[in-house]
Amino acid sequence: MPLQFELCPGRMIGGNHPCFIIAEIGQNHQGDMKIAKEMIKMAKDCGADCAKFQKSELEYKFNKRALERPYTSKNSWGKTYGEHKRHLEFSHEQYRELQKYAAEVGIFFTASGMDEKAVEFLHKIEVPFFKVGSGDTNNFPYLEKTAKKGRPMVVSSGMQSMETMRRVYKTVKQHNENFAILQCTSAYPLEAEDVNLRVITEYQKEFPDIPIGYSGHESGISISVAAVALGAKVIERHITLDKKAKGSDHEASLVHSELAELVRSIRLVERALGSGIKQMLPCEKACHDKLGKSVVAKVKIPKGTVLTLDMLAVKVAEPMGVPAEDIFQLVGKTVTEEVEEDESLLSEVVDSYGKKAKS
Repeated sequence: MPLQFELCPGRMIGGNHPCFIIAEIGQNHQGDMKIAKEMIKMAKDCGADCAKFQKSELEYKFNKRALERPYTSKNSWGKTYGEHKRHLEFSHEQYRELQKYAAEVGIFFTASGMDEKAVEFLHKIEVPFFKVGSGDTNNFPYLEKTAKKGRPMVVSSGMQSMETMRRVYKTVKQHNENFAILQCTSAYPLEAEDVNLRVITEYQKEFPDIPIGYSGHESGISISVAAVALGAKVIERHITLDKKAKGSDHEASLVHSELAELVRSIRLVERALGSGIKQMLPCEKACHDKLGKSVVAKVKIPKGTVLTLDMLAVKVAEPMGVPAEDIFQLVGKTVTEEVEEDESLLSEVVDSYGKKAKS
């Protein structure tokens, strides 16, 4: 069974615990606190476990030239990339306000620390776990420093190779056993052909002692639900109030109705996965009693006859006799009473048949 650990206070993941569903707000809030709070409330109302943002300390994430380059995209909030990013970046006080609001609403709150300085801030405000975005997954100094802080971690794996992910696993594991890895493809929106859900099962083989999950950027919910059927213990999906809003992430994000249906579908699939033990269930008894087949006499069988296979048939019979799967066990055994043609062969009339008929 995969490792289980407490990702948030009172909320375990891994093993047989419910899939942890992260509603990724990211920067779809447009830099507007009112929208950000609406999205936190939306995540809660839809049944998600956590509302997540992206926190950057821009001078630590980007170099000067990157911030100064012109940004003329239709999604731009400023003339330069720095102006654009500053518009979308909440202050420390705003983050504390959002964290407080999430607590009031009753949903866990965290953020991806997009640089080491941002991680320091998130650690200071005591987020329950750190999310590592795909852009930092191969940033090994960052990974090591983040792991050493001791908070649980959820690590996305977009743009990485299996060789790199093995290094990621070893690096984090040295300092922190409580982490999960998510299969992810960094494209927005993501085409089905590029999702590669089979990586989930490969991760489960490579890293059997940690929970594996899925961070999706595809349209719709079907692929994310399929990931849960494959054993994903964490699901992360971007959310939005409007798919047509300004910004590159909105198109690949889920609106209220989609997120609610995703949560409902995940919980339904979890119920359907069952225990993995194959047995006749109580709910099948009515069908078994009505249509289950058992052994009958193909011919009249006198008392004291040693049974041969050509004397026996399998039918839906009343009353139910020896179970159909035991027909070969009857060969060579002696009947202690006469059995009429087409009558049920009951276990009590067969000498040395120790197995009672199923009820």
